[in-house]
Amino acid sequence: MSARVAVRHINSINHRTITTSTRQNQTLQLSDGRTIGFAEYGDPEGTPLLFFHGFPSSRLECGPVDQILRRVGIRAFALDRPGFGLSSPQPGRRIIDWPADVQEFARAQKLARFSVMGGSGGGPYALACAHMLPRNVLTGVGLFASAPPWAAGPHYMSLSRRILRFTAVHWPAGLRALLDATVRGVRWLVNTGPVARRLDAWLEAQDKKKESSKAEAEAEDSEKIPEEIPETRTVSERREALVHLVLGEPFAQGAGATAHEAELLSSTDWGFAFEDVQYNPVRIWHGVQDTNAPIVAIRYLTDRLPHATLHECEGETHYTMIKHLEAALSELVRDANAKQQLKSGEEN
Repeated sequence: MSARVAVRHINSINHRTITTSTRQNQTLQLSDGRTIGFAEYGDPEGTPLLFFHGFPSSRLECGPVDQILRRVGIRAFALDRPGFGLSSPQPGRRIIDWPADVQEFARAQKLARFSVMGGSGGGPYALACAHMLPRNVLTGVGLFASAPPWAAGPHYMSLSRRILRFTAVHWPAGLRALLDATVRGVRWLVNTGPVARRLDAWLEAQDKKKESSKAEAEAEDSEKIPEEIPETRTVSERREALVHLVLGEPFAQGAGATAHEAELLSSTDWGFAFEDVQYNPVRIWHGVQDTNAPIVAIRYLTDRLPHATLHECEGETHYTMIKHLEAALSELVRDANAKQQLKSGEEN
């Protein structure tokens, strides 16, 4: 059976969506009984986009860019992968199993057409969707600072990444135990007085930078300054939210999903041949100085995809690429609009 046939075709299923507290904490029960957690961000009337978080992370990763999503006119659904955040574990899952969950989720949300974007560790999952989902439902595919294909050569990866891969493959139980202990230790540490104070000082410094940038932009052209939702939380509340974002949701169910995904992402076989991905175009944005995901491996991937465009961002690392996110999302919106116009023309 081909990988494409493996996507579930759901015709009539009674899905049950449960809002647990806010738009950021929602769940959907899938046809096999599992639960998938998701959050909504951006413009409720905007272009639909499904966002796949990094590794290890959760649906909340999309929260800090809510204003960007609103500016470019995107309605984003950020999904927890199995075992992360609110999503049920899926023992033995593969990267190519993800498109089936995406397809079922989209149908439950009545999304006839949508874009997908994978950030960091979510990149391979976006590419799997480009390969396996019907091309007429996808309006855009983006890989942003994506995890690299290890098929390019393990020697390109950092020593720490190679050690993580070896442990995930040969000692997964030990890796889970080590990660669980590390998370507990770090969560205790960040709540101690000295570390908490340093985090609070860093958050206050970020506020000053933001205000300075806003003042400069207003001086240049006040008409171009978008409205932003004012921050009402205290610094300590924001610190707690940051810790929850980085350590709480990703490890809410323990480190099992992280250990398993470390093996999946570092495999030399993601379950499909890059040359077989026929979606056009697959857009890739990547930092040339990214040491987490070396640009040479991303070029390897781009060269093998039939319809890929690579935007190389000079001087950018894995963690500075965020400044290019708005431009990347805007490009996906343009792709969606172009495909919608094409579809309308064909129907007329």
